[in-house]
Amino acid sequence: MTRCPLLSRLCWSILILAVAGHHPPVQVPIVPGDWSARHMAEEHHITGFDAATFFTLHDYDQSGTWTSDEILRTYGLEDERSKDVTSHQRDDVLREVLKKVDLDRDGKITRQEYIKYCNDGGHLPDFGFGPGHHGDEEYEYEIHHFERYHNEDTKEEDLTHPEDIAHFKKHDAIEDAEDLQSKLDSMQIVEQNIPAKFRRS
Repeated sequence: MTRCPLLSRLCWSILILAVAGHHPPVQVPIVPGDWSARHMAEEHHITGFDAATFFTLHDYDQSGTWTSDEILRTYGLEDERSKDVTSHQRDDVLREVLKKVDLDRDGKITRQEYIKYCNDGGHLPDFGFGPGHHGDEEYEYEIHHFERYHNEDTKEEDLTHPEDIAHFKKHDAIEDAEDLQSKLDSMQIVEQNIPAKFRRS
Protein backbone atom coordinates (compact mmCIF):
# COMPACT_ATOMS: atom_id res chain seq x y z
CA MET A 1 0.00 0.00 0.00
CA THR A 2 1.39 3.41 -0.96
CA ARG A 3 2.15 5.85 1.81
CA CYS A 4 1.16 9.45 1.17
CA PRO A 5 1.70 11.61 4.26
CA LEU A 6 1.16 14.81 2.28
CA LEU A 7 -2.22 13.63 1.00
CA SER A 8 -3.28 12.55 4.50
CA ARG A 9 -2.40 15.94 5.93
CA LEU A 10 -4.13 17.72 3.07
CA CYS A 11 -7.36 15.77 3.60
CA TRP A 12 -7.36 16.50 7.35
CA SER A 13 -6.61 20.17 6.70
CA ILE A 14 -9.47 20.50 4.24
CA LEU A 15 -11.83 18.82 6.71
CA ILE A 16 -10.78 21.06 9.59
CA LEU A 17 -11.05 24.23 7.51
CA ALA A 18 -14.45 23.18 6.25
CA VAL A 19 -15.75 22.44 9.74
CA ALA A 20 -14.19 25.47 11.39
CA GLY A 21 -15.40 27.74 8.63
CA HIS A 22 -19.02 27.11 9.66
CA HIS A 23 -18.54 28.28 13.25
CA PRO A 24 -16.12 31.19 13.33
CA PRO A 25 -16.45 33.79 16.06
CA VAL A 26 -18.75 32.25 18.61
CA GLN A 27 -16.56 29.39 19.73
CA VAL A 28 -14.00 29.74 22.51
CA PRO A 29 -10.73 27.94 21.57
CA ILE A 30 -9.94 24.94 23.75
CA VAL A 31 -7.16 25.87 26.16
CA PRO A 32 -3.83 24.21 25.32
CA GLY A 33 -2.75 21.72 27.96
CA ASP A 34 -5.96 19.71 28.22
CA TRP A 35 -6.18 16.18 26.81
CA SER A 36 -7.99 17.23 23.63
CA ALA A 37 -5.13 19.61 22.73
CA ARG A 38 -2.60 16.79 23.15
CA HIS A 39 -4.79 14.45 21.13
CA MET A 40 -5.17 16.90 18.25
CA ALA A 41 -1.44 17.71 18.18
CA GLU A 42 -0.21 14.10 18.35
CA GLU A 43 -2.93 12.30 16.40
CA HIS A 44 -3.92 14.91 13.82
CA HIS A 45 -1.02 17.44 13.74
CA ILE A 46 -3.50 20.23 14.40
CA THR A 47 -2.99 22.95 17.01
CA GLY A 48 -5.57 25.66 16.28
CA PHE A 49 -9.12 24.38 16.70
CA ASP A 50 -12.33 25.05 18.60
CA ALA A 51 -14.86 22.89 20.39
CA ALA A 52 -17.15 22.55 17.37
CA THR A 53 -14.27 21.39 15.18
CA PHE A 54 -13.09 18.84 17.75
CA PHE A 55 -16.61 17.48 18.19
CA THR A 56 -17.33 17.16 14.47
CA LEU A 57 -14.00 15.48 13.76
CA HIS A 58 -14.80 12.80 16.37
CA ASP A 59 -18.49 12.39 15.53
CA TYR A 60 -17.62 9.35 13.46
CA ASP A 61 -21.13 8.60 12.20
CA GLN A 62 -21.98 12.31 11.77
CA SER A 63 -25.12 11.89 13.88
CA GLY A 64 -24.62 15.07 15.92
CA THR A 65 -24.03 13.07 19.10
CA TRP A 66 -21.17 11.14 20.68
CA THR A 67 -22.22 7.65 21.75
CA SER A 68 -20.32 5.57 24.30
CA ASP A 69 -18.50 3.78 21.49
CA GLU A 70 -17.40 7.09 19.96
CA ILE A 71 -16.10 8.37 23.29
CA LEU A 72 -14.07 5.18 23.81
CA ARG A 73 -12.81 5.32 20.23
CA THR A 74 -11.68 8.94 20.63
CA TYR A 75 -9.69 7.97 23.72
CA GLY A 76 -8.18 5.09 21.72
CA LEU A 77 -9.80 2.46 23.92
CA GLU A 78 -11.25 0.47 21.03
CA ASP A 79 -7.83 0.14 19.41
CA GLU A 80 -6.03 -3.23 19.68
CA ARG A 81 -3.09 -1.45 21.36
CA SER A 82 -5.40 -0.82 24.33
CA LYS A 83 -6.17 -4.50 24.89
CA ASP A 84 -4.67 -4.31 28.40
CA VAL A 85 -7.16 -1.65 29.49
CA THR A 86 -9.79 -3.46 31.56
CA SER A 87 -13.54 -3.17 31.04
CA HIS A 88 -13.70 -1.55 34.49
CA GLN A 89 -11.25 1.16 33.37
CA ARG A 90 -13.25 1.74 30.19
CA ASP A 91 -16.42 2.08 32.25
CA ASP A 92 -14.65 4.62 34.49
CA VAL A 93 -13.67 6.71 31.43
CA LEU A 94 -17.24 6.69 30.13
CA ARG A 95 -18.75 7.47 33.52
CA GLU A 96 -16.39 10.39 34.10
CA VAL A 97 -16.78 11.94 30.64
CA LEU A 98 -20.57 11.59 30.68
CA LYS A 99 -20.75 13.01 34.22
CA LYS A 100 -18.89 16.11 33.06
CA VAL A 101 -20.39 16.71 29.63
CA ASP A 102 -23.76 14.93 29.32
CA LEU A 103 -25.97 17.68 30.69
CA ASP A 104 -29.34 15.96 30.22
CA ARG A 105 -28.05 12.58 31.47
CA ASP A 106 -29.32 10.61 28.47
CA GLY A 107 -26.10 8.62 28.06
CA LYS A 108 -24.73 10.47 25.05
CA ILE A 109 -23.19 13.87 24.32
CA THR A 110 -24.65 16.27 21.79
CA ARG A 111 -22.64 18.83 19.89
CA GLN A 112 -24.37 21.61 21.84
CA GLU A 113 -23.56 19.97 25.17
CA TYR A 114 -19.89 19.63 24.29
CA ILE A 115 -19.58 23.22 23.05
CA LYS A 116 -21.28 24.54 26.19
CA TYR A 117 -19.00 22.42 28.39
CA CYS A 118 -15.89 23.83 26.67
CA ASN A 119 -17.19 27.40 26.60
CA ASP A 120 -17.77 27.10 30.37
CA GLY A 121 -14.08 26.22 30.81
CA GLY A 122 -14.37 22.44 30.80
CA HIS A 123 -11.69 20.13 29.38
CA LEU A 124 -11.72 16.45 28.48
CA PRO A 125 -9.83 14.68 31.28
CA ASP A 126 -6.57 12.82 30.70
CA PHE A 127 -6.96 9.27 32.04
CA GLY A 128 -3.34 8.33 31.38
CA PHE A 129 -4.02 6.06 28.41
CA GLY A 130 -2.04 8.10 25.89
CA PRO A 131 -3.08 10.50 23.15
CA GLY A 132 -5.93 8.35 21.83
CA HIS A 133 -5.13 6.21 18.80
CA HIS A 134 -8.20 5.83 16.64
CA GLY A 135 -6.95 5.75 13.05
CA ASP A 136 -6.51 2.60 11.00
CA GLU A 137 -3.18 0.79 11.12
CA GLU A 138 -1.84 2.55 8.04
CA TYR A 139 -2.60 5.99 9.46
CA GLU A 140 -1.17 5.18 12.89
CA TYR A 141 2.05 3.78 11.39
CA GLU A 142 2.43 6.83 9.19
CA ILE A 143 1.78 9.47 11.84
CA HIS A 144 3.58 7.83 14.79
CA HIS A 145 6.50 6.15 13.08
CA PHE A 146 7.08 7.00 9.42
CA GLU A 147 6.76 10.78 9.87
CA ARG A 148 8.90 10.70 13.02
CA TYR A 149 11.81 8.60 11.78
CA HIS A 150 11.61 8.76 7.99
CA ASN A 151 10.71 11.26 5.27
CA GLU A 152 9.62 11.50 1.65
CA ASP A 153 13.15 10.68 0.46
CA THR A 154 13.44 7.45 2.46
CA LYS A 155 14.11 4.44 0.25
CA GLU A 156 12.36 1.14 0.84
CA GLU A 157 15.64 -0.58 1.72
CA ASP A 158 16.12 1.95 4.56
CA LEU A 159 12.87 0.94 6.28
CA THR A 160 14.59 -1.42 8.70
CA HIS A 161 13.18 -0.47 12.11
CA PRO A 162 11.24 -3.23 13.91
CA GLU A 163 8.06 -1.15 13.39
CA ASP A 164 8.74 -1.00 9.64
CA ILE A 165 9.38 -4.72 9.41
CA ALA A 166 6.21 -5.59 11.36
CA HIS A 167 4.16 -3.17 9.29
CA PHE A 168 5.24 -4.55 5.93
CA LYS A 169 5.10 -8.14 7.15
CA LYS A 170 1.41 -7.54 7.89
CA HIS A 171 0.98 -6.07 4.39
CA ASP A 172 2.62 -9.15 2.87
CA ALA A 173 0.32 -11.47 4.83
CA ILE A 174 -2.75 -9.56 3.64
CA GLU A 175 -1.57 -9.68 0.02
CA ASP A 176 -0.81 -13.42 0.27
CA ALA A 177 -4.31 -14.06 1.66
CA GLU A 178 -5.88 -12.01 -1.15
CA ASP A 179 -3.86 -13.90 -3.78
CA LEU A 180 -4.92 -17.24 -2.31
CA GLN A 181 -8.56 -16.21 -2.20
CA SER A 182 -8.39 -14.99 -5.79
CA LYS A 183 -6.91 -18.33 -6.86
CA LEU A 184 -9.61 -20.26 -4.96
CA ASP A 185 -12.36 -18.10 -6.46
CA SER A 186 -11.16 -18.96 -9.96
CA MET A 187 -11.30 -22.72 -9.32
CA GLN A 188 -14.48 -24.60 -10.25
CA ILE A 189 -13.96 -27.09 -7.44
CA VAL A 190 -11.96 -26.36 -4.30
CA GLU A 191 -10.73 -29.73 -3.07
CA GLN A 192 -10.07 -28.44 0.46
CA ASN A 193 -13.81 -27.72 0.80
CA ILE A 194 -14.78 -31.33 0.07
CA PRO A 195 -15.10 -33.49 3.20
CA ALA A 196 -12.30 -36.06 3.32
CA LYS A 197 -14.66 -39.05 3.08
CA PHE A 198 -15.94 -37.87 -0.30
CA ARG A 199 -12.55 -37.20 -1.87
CA ARG A 200 -10.95 -39.58 -4.34
CA SER A 201 -8.32 -41.64 -2.61
